Amino acid sequence: MPHTPETADVRMRGFARRTTVDDALKWLDEQTERLTGVAVPLATEAVPLDGAAGRVLAVDATSPVDVPAFDRSMMDGFALRSADTIGASAYNRLEIGVIGKSMPGRPFSGTVGPGQAVRIMTGAPLPDGADAVLPAEMVEIGDDRILAQGDVSPGKHVGRIGEDIAAGTVVLPAGRVLRPQDVGVLSSIGTAEVPVVRQPRVRIVVTGNELLPAGSKPESNKIVDSNGPMLSALVRRDGGTAVHPGVVPDEPEAILEAIRSEADVVLVSGGSSVGEEDYAPALLIEHGELAIHGIAMRPSSPTGMGRLDGRLVFLLPGNPVSCLCAYDFFAGRAIRVLGGRSGDWPYRRHRLPLVRKIASAVGRLDCTRVRVVDNGAEPLAIAGASMLTSTTRADGFVLVPPDSEGYPPGTEVDVYLYD
Repeated sequence: MPHTPETADVRMRGFARRTTVDDALKWLDEQTERLTGVAVPLATEAVPLDGAAGRVLAVDATSPVDVPAFDRSMMDGFALRSADTIGASAYNRLEIGVIGKSMPGRPFSGTVGPGQAVRIMTGAPLPDGADAVLPAEMVEIGDDRILAQGDVSPGKHVGRIGEDIAAGTVVLPAGRVLRPQDVGVLSSIGTAEVPVVRQPRVRIVVTGNELLPAGSKPESNKIVDSNGPMLSALVRRDGGTAVHPGVVPDEPEAILEAIRSEADVVLVSGGSSVGEEDYAPALLIEHGELAIHGIAMRPSSPTGMGRLDGRLVFLLPGNPVSCLCAYDFFAGRAIRVLGGRSGDWPYRRHRLPLVRKIASAVGRLDCTRVRVVDNGAEPLAIAGASMLTSTTRADGFVLVPPDSEGYPPGTEVDVYLYD
C-alpha cells in the first residue's frame, strides 16, 4: 500500500514491511503501461541516418524501391546471350564478338545481339539483349573478340531487379534496435531521416554532504561520487539520456528541486533509506506518491519507487553494489521499456555448476556475485554492499529465489554475465 502523510517521516524507524520483488515488478510494469500505453513507448522523433545506429525504430521500415533497381553483373566477365555458349569448352572454343563495355555507373547503351558480347564489371548494369555473364576466367580474350571456353545458363551470374529488396517489402520491423548494417540497408532504400523512439531523459540525483564530484581525489573524510558515473553509463547502455549535473546537498529543498527537474525518469541515489538525513522518501510522500519503500531482497533492500509530477522516481541505495542491483532490477527495466526496448536484462545467461555453496535466507531474493572458474561459478566471499570492486571482480551474478535457503556445491545455476 502507498504511504500516507501520517507515515511520511520514516527516518530512524525502519521499514514497516518489505515488498516482494515480484510485487515490486508488477507495480512497475503497471506504471510503464500507464506512461506509454500497452504497446506504445515514448513519442517518435526523426533523426538523421548517420545518427540512427543504436536507436529503436519506431515504425516498420518499408522499401519504396527495388534493390537493385536494375539487372546487374555479379562477376567480372562478358555479358552475352547464354545460347551462344552452348557446347563451349576448352576443347571447343566458340568465337564471340565484343561490341562494347559496361561499367558501374557507365552502362552500355546498345543492345547485345546473337554472337555478340559486352565486357562487363561486377555491379555494372546488364545490357539489353544479354541474359547471362560469362566469367573472365572462362574465356580467351582478343582485341575485339573472345573465345568462350565454357557455357552458362540463362540468368547465370546476374543479380535481378529487386533480388535483394523488393519494393513494398518491410526491411526492418518496428522495435528493432538498429545495428550498423541496418543503417546500411536503410540507406540503400533512400532513407535520409529515420523515425525512432525518443530516448528517455533520466535525471540522476546523487545526494550526500560527504561526496566529492566525480573526477576529484578522495580527501580527509570525503569520498568521491562513484554512483553518478556508474548510473550515467547504465542509462546510456539502456538507451536513455543521462542528466547528472553534480552532487546535490543533503537538504530537503535542494533534493526536491532536483527531483522536480524536467525528465521522464528520476533516479535518486543516497538519502533514500531510513537514516536521519534520508529526506527523499518523505519528500516523495508529501509531494507525490511513494508506492514502495523497502524490498525483500539482498542487496538493495532500502529501494523505493513512486511517482512525482507524472514521472517515475526510483530511490536507489547509496551503497554502490546495492545501487547497481536496484538499478538493474527496477530502474533499468523501466528506462528500456519507455525507450521501446525489451524490459529483460541485457545480460546473457550461462548455465554452470556451483563451485561452492550459496547460503540464503527464506523470504528474500538474494543476488550473489560470482566469478567463472574452470567452467564453474564460484561465489565471491564478500558481504558488504559498499564494495563496488566486487562487481568488477565478478563475472556475473546468481539469483536465489525467496523460497530457497540456497544451493549446495555442484548445483546447476543460471549465471547472468556482466559482459
